[in-house]
Amino acid sequence: MQSRRPRSVIEKIWDDHVVSNVSADEDLLFIDRVLMHERTGPQLLEGLRSAGRQPAYKGMDFGVVDHIVDTSPDRSATDIQGRAAEFIPRLRELTAEAGIQLFDVDDPRQGIVHVISPELGIALPGCTLVCADSHTCTVGGIGALAWGIGSTEGEHAVATQTLVMRRPRLMQVRLTGKLQPGVTAKDMALSVIARFSNEGANGCAVEFCGEAVTALDMEARMTLCNMAAEFGAFTAVVAPDEMTIEWVRGRPFAPKGEVMEQAAAHWRTLFSDPDAQWDVTASADISDVKPQVTWGISPYMGLPIDGRVPDPATWEENLQEFGGRALRYMGLEPGQAIAGVAIEAAFIGSCTNSRLSDLRMAANVVRGRRVAPGVLAIVVPGSMQVRAAAEAEGLDRVFIDAGFEWRASGCSLCVYNGSDSFRGAKRVISTTNRNFENRQGPGVQTHLASPATVAASAVAGRIADPRPLLG
Repeated sequence: MQSRRPRSVIEKIWDDHVVSNVSADEDLLFIDRVLMHERTGPQLLEGLRSAGRQPAYKGMDFGVVDHIVDTSPDRSATDIQGRAAEFIPRLRELTAEAGIQLFDVDDPRQGIVHVISPELGIALPGCTLVCADSHTCTVGGIGALAWGIGSTEGEHAVATQTLVMRRPRLMQVRLTGKLQPGVTAKDMALSVIARFSNEGANGCAVEFCGEAVTALDMEARMTLCNMAAEFGAFTAVVAPDEMTIEWVRGRPFAPKGEVMEQAAAHWRTLFSDPDAQWDVTASADISDVKPQVTWGISPYMGLPIDGRVPDPATWEENLQEFGGRALRYMGLEPGQAIAGVAIEAAFIGSCTNSRLSDLRMAANVVRGRRVAPGVLAIVVPGSMQVRAAAEAEGLDRVFIDAGFEWRASGCSLCVYNGSDSFRGAKRVISTTNRNFENRQGPGVQTHLASPATVAASAVAGRIADPRPLLG
């Protein structure tokens, strides 16, 4: 028998899920998990109901209240106001009717969908997972093949547990070297995007690999894959390894006993063969990467913490107008040092950087220090389980004593939706993934950075290098 051609980890997971070939470049894929949140889930389930359909398989679809939920520490499941009142009650009704498990406001497992799905073992290595959110690729960090979809696709996926998908182009991004102390996966991701642009992956399914990637812990791998959306990728994956298997083991929805051992044996086969073929390859040595911060209105507009704002007049002609617009919106000048720019607010949260390791690093920076006068500083844990774990370690007291607000879980100020706000603050440094105009509120000027850099900047009252505060 002729052996199968060499394949990438992405192709192996894809091929495992092919139900049938639709055309030369399209397949009908089996979808292991469908997740929905209150912003788009009701539309999905309304369509399902109107068509007289039910979920194809019970227990494979999950609902989450996260996108427009209030993150006040004393929030109540019955006190739903503003835009949330349009969506949350409807999601509750429709998930109950369809028999779909919902992680609601009062559930101790509630949190941001991309945080709780791996945290609970709903997302697993080698699985296919979809959600109506562009950062679904986050769970590629545990070796899942996950991507964002629209509500209509979600309706089809729930009704049939399948989707017709065009095979994506494949890209390998090999990152070598070793991150320096005080430099994080967020800095790594921002440096890659700045180097190769926000269209560097151009709709590809990306595998992040190399010694710099395998050295990352599981939560850092998820941060890296989360930022693939800002790299222009369709999705991103880090091949599962022994660290992945041990991280998954014992989680509530993960396999148990002998089934877990069988699953682990399969997950160990999910790596890219040495001769796998790629449509695009890229590589970078990250040894010299410094803490990164964005200066403009796209995630690729980033630079090292000791860098200076570029002059768009020196760019290619087709980019000059956009660069100039970015400078005007951000209120910066060419040649201006990014470190030292005064801030009015600091935000630690979102599916990018709100896990326990992120909070630990930020707490290490602010411990024994105070937020600068006039700076609004907010921490929103990625899930209620993350919040509970942080409180068990006393991290909540570290933040509160430093002058941060310590809030309940939700997407919060990753995108302004009216539930949370910066209360008039304009220049913000944030651990989120997007710095588009008005993304975090009308006129808000967002600088993206790591939790450590955001924490250091909150203390300094200006954009600051975290490394001196980390020792």
